[in-house]
Amino acid sequence: MATTYETLRADIITAMKARDSTTATILRTADAAIQRASMDTNQPVEESLVLATLRKSVKNLKDANVEFERGGRTDLVAANDNEIAILEKYLPQNIEGAQLEALVAAALAETGAQSKKEMGKVIGALKKLPEADRIDFGAVSKLLQSKLT
Repeated sequence: MATTYETLRADIITAMKARDSTTATILRTADAAIQRASMDTNQPVEESLVLATLRKSVKNLKDANVEFERGGRTDLVAANDNEIAILEKYLPQNIEGAQLEALVAAALAETGAQSKKEMGKVIGALKKLPEADRIDFGAVSKLLQSKLT
């Protein structure tokens, strides 16, 4: 089975052959970011590095969208949404809903946290889980604030 990075590289070639310059540019930019992250950290291109780099790119695009919406730049919001949709195809689905609530409940039980001051303990316990890379910690924070006093 091909790695995420191999799939991304193959999709660059496919987009170039199809003369889809928008997709090709987005994927080439992502590839460059992955290569740069690899050089910066002096690590080989591995699955965890690829996913972390893609997640960071998606997060940056979403943060930029907030600012673009404030400025009334719907054209830039639409372009970023398109880029986010393309990049998210390479990311595993985030844990949501009942499954996320079950993980949070288990972490609360494990840490014994009772107050909002102890949120860090719970988040720390969740970050140690094997599926931590698929958890949206922004959603976890909101969930914890509603559960803790």
